[in-house]
Amino acid sequence: MPIVGPQASRSPGPTTWPGSIRYPLPCTRHRLTWLSFRRVVGRPAGDPIGRSTLVPVTTALPLTRVPDPAAAPALRWGILGPGTIARTFASTVLTHSRQHLVAVASRSRERGEHFAGEFGIPRVHTAYEDLAADPEVDVIYVATPHSHHRAQALLAIGGGKHVLVEKAFTRNASEAREVLQAAQEAGVVALEAMWSRFLPGTDVLRQLLADGALGTIVSVTADHGQLIGAADAARLHDPALAGGALLDLGIYPVSFASLVLGQPDTIRATGTLTPSGVDEQVRAVLTSGGAEAVLTTTLAERTHNTASIVGTTARVDLPGDFYTPVPLTVRSTDGATSTIDPGPISGHDGLVYQAAHLAQLVADGRTHSPALPPEETIGILTTTDEIRRQVGVVYPGD
Repeated sequence: MPIVGPQASRSPGPTTWPGSIRYPLPCTRHRLTWLSFRRVVGRPAGDPIGRSTLVPVTTALPLTRVPDPAAAPALRWGILGPGTIARTFASTVLTHSRQHLVAVASRSRERGEHFAGEFGIPRVHTAYEDLAADPEVDVIYVATPHSHHRAQALLAIGGGKHVLVEKAFTRNASEAREVLQAAQEAGVVALEAMWSRFLPGTDVLRQLLADGALGTIVSVTADHGQLIGAADAARLHDPALAGGALLDLGIYPVSFASLVLGQPDTIRATGTLTPSGVDEQVRAVLTSGGAEAVLTTTLAERTHNTASIVGTTARVDLPGDFYTPVPLTVRSTDGATSTIDPGPISGHDGLVYQAAHLAQLVADGRTHSPALPPEETIGILTTTDEIRRQVGVVYPGD
């Protein structure tokens, strides 16, 4: 019978077992090592019976390079659009970082004042233009519907502000190019709030891919489905607000495929539409080189929300709500298994990593993020544009 865990570590000297054994080595946070055993069969001198010896082979996984969000330099943040996601963002930023929330802008003074009171924000603006012109604000977090992102990001950039724009960054690739070009000319950061890109586990995954630790990538799967409640139903079913499953939920699977495979060579998409004309569910198959990504998303039900990467030498599996800080399981073809620690911050508190990342970019004098470069943001929206075209979703002003 295989021996797993501490018992195996107490075995002295060369080990001979009728089966294989493997167990994780002790490790510091984010330093992961898997231990597997290779069977060597031989007949030592004087031994009439051949013996099977298990020879240990170790493989170290990389450390995350993502620092503690509390170590990021402090910036003064303005919140544009005090909705549900902005509330989560504000809470985690105040809990896990040194970032300062100094202003909020809402067309409704009552709503803005309620949000400000909840998070101790000193100033409330009822005009977005006033937030963009506020001299006490360094960066603006745009947390409004997708249809408004372009105009509001350009407004913030025009005021000399860095900008963190909720995903999807804009409705389409053309709008993304316009915003990113404006940011480049102004010398400010314009970053998509694709928060999964900035998590510690994602950084380890990025290193594994860069090192070729999984071998040649064969396939990618990613799924995101939610049963949308009444609070979000109107927005997500409205073409004028760029609603639908793809830009709100499916953007995570598309971004995941882009991280692993880059820009696809081919796209084949099918889907169903709501009576209002937005996508209710979508299935897309993307190919890149010899690899294939199968991506699914839906507004109709909560699905497993898992993701996987299969390579010729190892695979990675991400459990439900794969886009959050979750443990990533790495399995090599020889049977060795290890788990990548997601870090001390869990659930949607992981939104803080994107704020800390942007703050560090500003402190370092950089305007482009290596975790999500501008050209990749454009590429992801180029992919969603083609998926929408094939499914038959058109937004006003596209």
